[in-house]
Amino acid sequence: MTAQDALRLAIPRLTAAGIDNAPRDARLLLAHAMGIAADRLTLHLPDALTDTAQAAFEAAIAARITHQPVAQITGQRQFWGRNVKVTQDTLDPRPETEILVAEALSRPFVNMLDLGTGTGCILLSCLADMPMARGVGSDLSAAALAVAQENASRLHLSTRARFVQSDWLKAIQGRFDLITSNPPYIAATEMPHLSPDVLQWEPHAALTPGGDGLDAYRAIAAQAPARLLAGGRLLLEIGPTQAGVVSQMLAAQGLANIRTLQDFDGRDRVVCGEKPQEGDMCG
Repeated sequence: MTAQDALRLAIPRLTAAGIDNAPRDARLLLAHAMGIAADRLTLHLPDALTDTAQAAFEAAIAARITHQPVAQITGQRQFWGRNVKVTQDTLDPRPETEILVAEALSRPFVNMLDLGTGTGCILLSCLADMPMARGVGSDLSAAALAVAQENASRLHLSTRARFVQSDWLKAIQGRFDLITSNPPYIAATEMPHLSPDVLQWEPHAALTPGGDGLDAYRAIAAQAPARLLAGGRLLLEIGPTQAGVVSQMLAAQGLANIRTLQDFDGRDRVVCGEKPQEGDMCG
């Protein structure tokens, strides 16, 4: 069987299972099974599949039919131009989160903290593009921290990134000129409406804090200002309806220059705030 034959047979199976973008997913999984880059697949479609590649592709298609995300099947996701390891213990990094990374890198920083770090994708992307900086990633999940540590090693950033198990900032020491977070923000009433890929396979603790979805922001707003240096920034990814209330939380804790960034579809996606310079706090 050629790669083209395998692809032709797999796409209808994924479509019948209700998989969105079945052709794309089938191509990604076939490239993974063949051990080649996805952008090289077209060149290899006439090739005969080895028994090993055919078995790996069949297993991958069977897993995708259960709605297991492609990133979990392949074990990795490209984020900010680099591949990061993904498991069922971590949130699958979304392209929208790159908006937060771009904003973080818009100004220099030397010491950053990433809360609820998951795969470490935010922290490690920022450190990789800011060579003089160091950073801390915190997470309540020990399993997620192990994934983040492995990603740091893969990206040769272990000497500049360290990881701490913490309930938001409770175990964090020191002060930082940049704090970032993509916390759980989905309200409990919204959870049943998520796609099966997310609801059945991603860790619920990384998706929702329960209730109205705002508990993580309440904790971060209350705890983060004390860990920010004067002039330091706090960048938070949010749900598309949460900009107003999260901005009010930051303002109530004395942060200034609060603004909201939109994602590729024009939806509110990141709230930014700054701790006033010491001179601004006098008198």
